[in-house]
Amino acid sequence: MPLGIVIRRTPGVTRWARWSWKVSAVLPAAGPADWQLLREEEGASEFHAATLPLELHRAEAEAYMQGLTAEPPCVYVIMRDSDDADRPLEVTLVTASPFEAQDYADNGEDLVERVPMPSGLVAWVREFTLAHFKEEEFKKRRRDKRTVGEAEDGIGDPRIAQMTDVYRSPALVKKGRLQ
Repeated sequence: MPLGIVIRRTPGVTRWARWSWKVSAVLPAAGPADWQLLREEEGASEFHAATLPLELHRAEAEAYMQGLTAEPPCVYVIMRDSDDADRPLEVTLVTASPFEAQDYADNGEDLVERVPMPSGLVAWVREFTLAHFKEEEFKKRRRDKRTVGEAEDGIGDPRIAQMTDVYRSPALVKKGRLQ
């Protein structure tokens, strides 16, 4: 599903940052856009920065289920700084998986913004997730019945030549030589 990303620009609160950027909304089924100005009011501007596809994968159904249980359910927008002054942020990805968003947040180079999902998008993601989610049943790990410390590797083995071995049978030693 194509999602339009709306980014809000407000004046910075410090002298080091001229502008403060924040993803304010997502627009389901939006058309293509490239930093189109939506509105301006009291020094703040909102731009339809980009339209990216929100792709859902069956393997990520558990992550989507986890994201839907959050209050409110959110979609995550991943952005990077850009060298272009007209387009200061490059929107690279939009995802409904909090696990994937965490991976991008961990690298330290990407900006990850959390945006509440509109109700129609929540229903679409929930329907997909319920169709593909399979809860893993808990399996308790059991130890093996045998004890690992019974045999030591190579001790008492007549094929391995050793000068002394307290475990070797005297019958295996002939005339001071090992067999």
